[in-house]
Amino acid sequence: QVQLVESGGGLVQAGGSLRLSCAASGRTAFSSYIMGWFRQVSGKKRDFVASITQSGARTYYDDSVKGRFTISRDNAKNTVYLQMNSLKPEDTAVYYCAADVNQVRTGTPNYWGQGTQVTVAS
Repeated sequence: QVQLVESGGGLVQAGGSLRLSCAASGRTAFSSYIMGWFRQVSGKKRDFVASITQSGARTYYDDSVKGRFTISRDNAKNTVYLQMNSLKPEDTAVYYCAADVNQVRTGTPNYWGQGTQVTVAS
């Protein structure tokens, strides 16, 4: 099992940047997990944003964030990051960190954080 705690959300003007962090803890090594970020607008389904493989060698992004967001991880710090640049009002959502040993992008991850609110003002 793994516990995930997100931080770094907040209010930012359009065109600005934020970096989200997700700290993991638990008995299973952090490096065993594929990590990802999802986001959800109230009343809508939770959408995939980005994911990164266990070693960090491969990353995947939703088309809506390609070129603006960057996912990375530091296995020594048990932390995954989401650098968000050129933010748009439509990026406003609650952002969730997710983990799974098998699949994040195309499945339903087993583990989730509590979410952090990102609000982009126009």
